[in-house]
Amino acid sequence: MSAVFIDSNVILYLLSGESAKANRAEALLSKGGFISVQVLNEVASVCLRKLKMNWDEVDTVLLAVKATCDVVPLTLESHEKAVQIAKRYQLSIYDSNIFASAISAGAKMLLSEDMQHGLKIEGVIVKNPFA
Repeated sequence: MSAVFIDSNVILYLLSGESAKANRAEALLSKGGFISVQVLNEVASVCLRKLKMNWDEVDTVLLAVKATCDVVPLTLESHEKAVQIAKRYQLSIYDSNIFASAISAGAKMLLSEDMQHGLKIEGVIVKNPFA
């Protein structure tokens, strides 16, 4: 797999009405990469709450994502790393967990529309794939 970590917002564009972003997200996911359990949880939550999908539909989305990406687990070590990152860089604990998982996976790039493009933490740089 690629040394790219994919944030939940990129995955969720697969389900959007914005065809250019949906196509870009599909192309990125087809190359594979890393995601975390947190990313899967965020995707499931948005699918259920905001998109009003049923569990069968959510399962289909999650299975497709898990088939193309390596999933990084959440651990006590990743939690502790996330807390350090949140304190040092003033990021939310959720964004810090994403960074901690990307670092743990050995990713060099974090694809996210929600985080600051160009932000670099411990060798992982944020890139907005839709910019």
